[in-house]
Amino acid sequence: MAAPVDPREVAREICLRQLAVRPRTRAELRAAMQKQGVEDEIVVEILDRYDEVGIIDDAAFAKAWVTSRHHGRGLSRRALAGELRRKGVSSDEVGEALDELPPDVEEETARGLVARRLRVESKAAPDVVFRRIVGMLARKGYPPGLAVRLVKEGLAERADAAEFADGIDPDALADAALDPDAR
Repeated sequence: MAAPVDPREVAREICLRQLAVRPRTRAELRAAMQKQGVEDEIVVEILDRYDEVGIIDDAAFAKAWVTSRHHGRGLSRRALAGELRRKGVSSDEVGEALDELPPDVEEETARGLVARRLRVESKAAPDVVFRRIVGMLARKGYPPGLAVRLVKEGLAERADAAEFADGIDPDALADAALDPDAR
């Protein structure tokens, strides 16, 4: 006859399997245990114990996430905040993690993304390049005004696109991007 399975042991095993893949937030671990039918009382008990011994730490997770995703994928503060909220990190912890990323570093990252993409897009027409790169920056969460300004600056340095860049009004484009009636 098999020994009865301890539900706490099952919950711990679920958490450890999740944590073996990558660091997780408290909310992610809660969801994994609930999905496997672990009782809420046991979920709270296990998560509290893991918090107590430092196995899970949402603030440290958020800081590491911001560093990794900003430098690795070039994501903006806004995009990073959205990802962390979806992972269940509290607003205070999101704010603290984002405070570690100075605004000038964010702009330099965006500038680097533009420069890299301009090298790849060297054969396309300037208007196509402009739309593609501004769109890429928008998907990474950068504000429209910053995206338009940086792409305009990048295009102005290219001989074949300087005239096109001169005709771009970053303020008008950024305002139009924010105005839903302009579409």
